[in-house]
Amino acid sequence: MWTVRGLIPAMMPSLLHLLLLLLGSACQLGTAMPSEERHRLRDQVVEMFDHAYQNYMDHAYPADELMPLTCRGRVRGLEPSRGDVDDALGKFSLTLIDTLDTLALLNKTVEFEAAVRRVLKDVRLDNDIVVSVFETNIRVLGGLLGGHSMAVLLREGGRHMLWYQDELLHMAKDLGLRLLPAFNTSSGLPYPRVNLRHGVQGPETRTGTETDTCTACAGTIILEFAALSRFTGDPVFEEHARRALDFLWEKRQRNSNLVGTTINIHSGEWVRRDSGVGAGIDSYYEYLLKAYVLLGDDLFLQRFNIHYASIMKYISQPPLLLDVHIHKPLLPARTWMDSLLAFFPGLQVLKGDIRPAIETHEMLYQVTKKHNFLPEAFTTDFRVHWAQHPLRPEFAESTYFLYKATRDPYYLEAGRTVLENLNRFARVPCGLAAMKDVRTGSHEDRMDSFFLAEMFKYLYLLFAEEEDLPFDVEDYIFTTEAHLLPLSLSTALRSQAPSTDNNTALPVTGEELDDSNFDWTCPNTRLLFPDPSFPRTLREPIRSAVDKSCHVASSRSEPGIGRAPLRARDFMASNPEHLELLRRMGVSLIHLKDGRVQLVQHATQAVSPVAAEDGMRFMQEMMELSSQQQKEQLPPRAVQIVSHPFFGRVVLTAGPAQFGMDLSKSSTGVQGFVVVAEPYSGCTELANAALVTGRIALLQRGQCMFAEKARHIQRAGAIGGIVIDDNEGSSSDTAPLFQMAGDGRSTDDVTLPLLFLFHKEGNILLEALREYREVEVLLSDKARDRAALYKGKVLPSYLQESSGDPDGQEGDCTAEEQDHAAPSLSIPVDQSQATTEENDKSDVVKEEPGAEEKSADHEGGEEPAGDGETSSQSIDSLLADWKEDLEAFQQMEKDEL
Repeated sequence: MWTVRGLIPAMMPSLLHLLLLLLGSACQLGTAMPSEERHRLRDQVVEMFDHAYQNYMDHAYPADELMPLTCRGRVRGLEPSRGDVDDALGKFSLTLIDTLDTLALLNKTVEFEAAVRRVLKDVRLDNDIVVSVFETNIRVLGGLLGGHSMAVLLREGGRHMLWYQDELLHMAKDLGLRLLPAFNTSSGLPYPRVNLRHGVQGPETRTGTETDTCTACAGTIILEFAALSRFTGDPVFEEHARRALDFLWEKRQRNSNLVGTTINIHSGEWVRRDSGVGAGIDSYYEYLLKAYVLLGDDLFLQRFNIHYASIMKYISQPPLLLDVHIHKPLLPARTWMDSLLAFFPGLQVLKGDIRPAIETHEMLYQVTKKHNFLPEAFTTDFRVHWAQHPLRPEFAESTYFLYKATRDPYYLEAGRTVLENLNRFARVPCGLAAMKDVRTGSHEDRMDSFFLAEMFKYLYLLFAEEEDLPFDVEDYIFTTEAHLLPLSLSTALRSQAPSTDNNTALPVTGEELDDSNFDWTCPNTRLLFPDPSFPRTLREPIRSAVDKSCHVASSRSEPGIGRAPLRARDFMASNPEHLELLRRMGVSLIHLKDGRVQLVQHATQAVSPVAAEDGMRFMQEMMELSSQQQKEQLPPRAVQIVSHPFFGRVVLTAGPAQFGMDLSKSSTGVQGFVVVAEPYSGCTELANAALVTGRIALLQRGQCMFAEKARHIQRAGAIGGIVIDDNEGSSSDTAPLFQMAGDGRSTDDVTLPLLFLFHKEGNILLEALREYREVEVLLSDKARDRAALYKGKVLPSYLQESSGDPDGQEGDCTAEEQDHAAPSLSIPVDQSQATTEENDKSDVVKEEPGAEEKSADHEGGEEPAGDGETSSQSIDSLLADWKEDLEAFQQMEKDEL
């Protein structure tokens, strides 16, 4: 929480008063939002929170999280494993605990009191289950401490919680003691996981065997543990958290003053040496500065400032925040950014460095407007790299802090964009669902606890007036999970002085202690905003840069033919014009005996340096498509339920077929009511052909080829088909999508679209059909705007269109430009890999030499004569870099999701 009073706990009152006046005099930039509109948005935040929270309580509690598509709770062990993501779940009603202080902040005092009673009555912490130390600390321990802070506040008010006797604090201490065994290492860095009942006891408890942890996982402990120590008077928790931070500081790279992403908890060696401000590191930096704010210890501020100077020197390239190697900080480590770094502008506000905060936030805002949500990862030219969006709150967090610092109504408009996109695209009947793919609008059956803990806090604070708040938020600091800890803890006595051990103390001399490192962190707004247009002048160039990533026809003539360079997604190996473009870019195509094609570039054979550069970009794109194909295999399609009571709010991830209508080339998709085919397998002529005519047939996988099913429903008059997996429990959450192959002969006769749903998604559709009988769906390449689906019919208020764009600018790309900016993964890499099996029998796709393949097999085959060795090394280097990116992102998912 950015608060002037918290930034410098030892400030004299007169100086504090002056700074408050300065902040209060920030220029009113742009056109102010009418108070009536702010109130409407504030109330909408509360209504959306109620929708999400009540559905959790009605359909999920006491489970840890709500599954909003299937309207039930996610219980660990009963649902298919999601890997490390499930380590946040501990059978301790996670969402309820994580939401406690949100209830208090939103003036829901009665609900807060009832929720506290439920936690005390129902929640058990002695479960024989392995959980993430990091997630349990920030979500559960932080939630209990935030709830305790609110309960004490209400009790002291004399009207509510008069019965409360610090029970949440007792639970918090119990949990803290259950986490402490994880810190029993020679380094003081905690094991990443602990068993709540048995601690760390080796393989028998599936703990104690890990060697690595992420920097954020070990460095995001101090706020909660120090608060627990100061609330209870037991110093053991703060001591362990400080020891872990001391060790991380000691292991920083001394030349760059950066830390890596993953560290060996025993030896202190860096396992991953890439450094950024996103996943795996993010909250380590956050907690150094906030530990100074909360605890008043200058040591934390000194360390943060030294790190921050290096971040601004090597990582921050406004508006971008790039990853670098800690030993070679001028060398980029990846070509994309992850969404977790969106918190950083908010931290820069806390630091008082507003200019780069404005610039980076604007870049993030433009990416958000382009794709409706911030993708999990996006490239440095603002294309989608990883398409999920699990309703992360970091962008809303930075938006709130920038508004608080500048009072620029532009940030109210940014918050409105976030709010309306959540309502339009994520809201479903049983809550709000994470986005499986921001390009298609498909959903994931997931509503993480942090959505209730953070998103609604920041949006409410953004739109609320001071009199709307039940207490002064300036008296609290927000943890990384947005839990509220009182700044009064800074006056609580510690049991011992800060460590002055030679291994942890700062050097007394040297460049690191330049006076500029210890500037006060309060921003002087008179200097920051010399004129009312200042923030806008920072935003304009960034908006233009992001807009340019919506690719339009290029005027450049190289590599020839008066058109833009060939893009990998458009390449067809049988197109003579494309082959000529390859030749001009210095790219050779070799037909292999197995029917695939191999691409090799010789930059020296390109017709010009510009063409050689285009060729290198083409090869890199081709490798990207190849790697994405292996990861996700094929582009998803969308099945959007548009009838009552769904109104387009439920979007299911579907896989396409290699034959039939290509929905990516249809502007409208195919819309119709669904009916179950008889027989369900669709392997013979349909008995209910009259009912199927003009409708979309539902079929079960198995017993015959996909193309055969398509022909049978097409003869019956169906306008489309959906094949539902017969493998019980299968889900797009845990399995890659695939496209349905043909039957080895021409499928030109199949003209309707056929999509594939895994068992879980298919059951959602079948359950809707059982309950409502008449269910209408839209088959398309991506979810459609809901208002457009109803052709002028009146919609519920939460489905209405969003209003104009701030600053009077057109923020979004056209639909066509968006398709170019965020291409779907529709290019097959290798038909033998892309083809799936139907009923354990391969739906064979015959691969003839010279077939139209968009493959980049860069490892086999002979190279043409010439500069082959140099070219091979160049291609191998590119491929290695791309594989490293993929591995880094996979590790990122494990580090901190």
